[in-house]
Amino acid sequence: MFKNYIFDLYGTLIDINTDEWSDDLWEKMALYYSYKGASYSGKDFHKEYYKLCKKEKAEIKKAHPEYKNDVDIKVEKVFKTLFENKGVEVTDKEILDICAMFRCYSTKYIRLYDGVIDLLDTLKAKGKKIYLLSNAQRSFTMNELNMLGLTPYFDGIFISSDREVCKPSPYFYNGLVEEFSLDKKECVMIGNDYKADINGSKRAGMKSLYIHQSISPEIKGKMNTKWCIMDGDVYKIKEMIVK
Repeated sequence: MFKNYIFDLYGTLIDINTDEWSDDLWEKMALYYSYKGASYSGKDFHKEYYKLCKKEKAEIKKAHPEYKNDVDIKVEKVFKTLFENKGVEVTDKEILDICAMFRCYSTKYIRLYDGVIDLLDTLKAKGKKIYLLSNAQRSFTMNELNMLGLTPYFDGIFISSDREVCKPSPYFYNGLVEEFSLDKKECVMIGNDYKADINGSKRAGMKSLYIHQSISPEIKGKMNTKWCIMDGDVYKIKEMIVK
């Protein structure tokens, strides 16, 4: 039916629960920074982090008005600036370690949905191409892909933090298509977000399949696809769109 299967990640292949609002998270991050000579209270660290994220997004919007509100940043820049603002120099490796630590502290659980490996193995056995199109931070995502054994399945990995643009922007979808010389008629997008994955792929001229999971955003409006799985059963994807 399709040659290229493009997957969202979180809420589609990976079931994850994170909490970036916990006071304990920000206290631990501030404590680690203080170890390195960059003294913050947990409250101040939290405040400065989001202030810098907002600033980064504003700069990207200014440089790329065509992206409108669908912009993303590299969180590494923010963590590095939090050191620099206190006069502390750090290496790129230290920053990547900080990103990993932040993700670990903020993650309550992470696991694959039942049926994911079976689906990916089936696609590979049929000679299909598999791509990842994810609104995510590379510094978080690559560790998780490797940990869960997903990395080898992908013929291409496209992450929003690398491109400074995210779903549902057609610029993000078209970037994947151009990078890997894909024919949109041979592609299907599979995701759990009706706006980012389904409406976004429609705007980009691509077909899609929606799978509803517990972390899926509330559906407000028309579902622009004929393929919908409302009970989160990944095994049903094969039945619907894999031939």
